[in-house]
Amino acid sequence: MRFSKTKLAIFAAWTICAQSTARSQSAKDSLQPLVETSAQRLLIAERVALAKWDSGMPVEDRSREAQIIEHAITAGESKGLNQAAVSNFFRAQIEANKLIQYSLLAEWRRAGKAPDHKSVNLPNAIRPELDQLETALIEELAKTEGIRASASCHSDVAKAVGTFVSSTTTKFSPLRRIALDRALAAACTD
Repeated sequence: MRFSKTKLAIFAAWTICAQSTARSQSAKDSLQPLVETSAQRLLIAERVALAKWDSGMPVEDRSREAQIIEHAITAGESKGLNQAAVSNFFRAQIEANKLIQYSLLAEWRRAGKAPDHKSVNLPNAIRPELDQLETALIEELAKTEGIRASASCHSDVAKAVGTFVSSTTTKFSPLRRIALDRALAAACTD
């Protein structure tokens, strides 16, 4: 059976399209653990806000933020990750977390009270959880380095976030969706 040049061109275009779709699907799936870990970090933001409500501490803590970023850079370097990429990624994680904190604190101030809760110990209870998530995020950054450097990274990340948000059993409010997009805004290294 002989193929005409037109049929060969159509077949080649279809093959390229199918490969691109499969690669995009694979990239989206490969990014899911990074998205999920980032989402877990954001779920802690309410407890951080409650701790800051109770203590009167400001949301902004530049020295702590600098420590987090410096530690992440060191951990990232041990995995062969670029310093600037790790710094940008964790800065976005922190900014997303602060977005939730600012929003919740403003909501509670308007209401005149925070939700009923047990006292929250930021240094002893929450920071160790955040440290574990930082380690997991570094691992995921290393695993997805090639995907995050690709030309389709921004689309792949957006699709992975969309898949997570639509499939999660945890109620992900519009604020948390926005924060998750913000947290992953610097995931791509292009």
